[in-house]
Amino acid sequence: MPQIELDKIDRKILAILQADGRLTNQEVAERVNLSPSPCLRRIKRLEDAGVIRKYVALIEAEKIGLGLLAYINVRLEKHTDTPAKGNSRSPRIDFAASVEQWPEVVACYAMTGEMDYLLRVRVEDMNHFSRFMMETLLKHPAVLDVKSSFALQQIKDTTALPVGAS
Repeated sequence: MPQIELDKIDRKILAILQADGRLTNQEVAERVNLSPSPCLRRIKRLEDAGVIRKYVALIEAEKIGLGLLAYINVRLEKHTDTPAKGNSRSPRIDFAASVEQWPEVVACYAMTGEMDYLLRVRVEDMNHFSRFMMETLLKHPAVLDVKSSFALQQIKDTTALPVGAS
């Protein structure tokens, strides 16, 4: 994917919107010393180019009862894109499609190294985690092995990317 050229003002706009996506165009324009029209054009250009993907509300997981954060390394049975007998999709594609349907999985990454995937999972408690593991993840036919780790303390958690604005 080609990168878009970002100047200092674009980077400042991105930093401001990452800190507070609910600011009005007028407020953003004031903070970057632009009039509203050119500021809006810049924001629209960043949106159209896919630099700004979407605007969301960030929810505090603990406040809605999802107090347990787990990271699960998953190794699949086969490293092939050839479908298993009786299945129309490869194990890798089938697993990825399944993960999309599991609400407990808030992030999934294909990895290098010993394991194939890393899942970030948010659940209520250890009982919920156990149910997810036993009734969902470990029942998936492509899953060969899993290793779990639990977050004891959050040190840093940000959605803001280092855009280089000063």
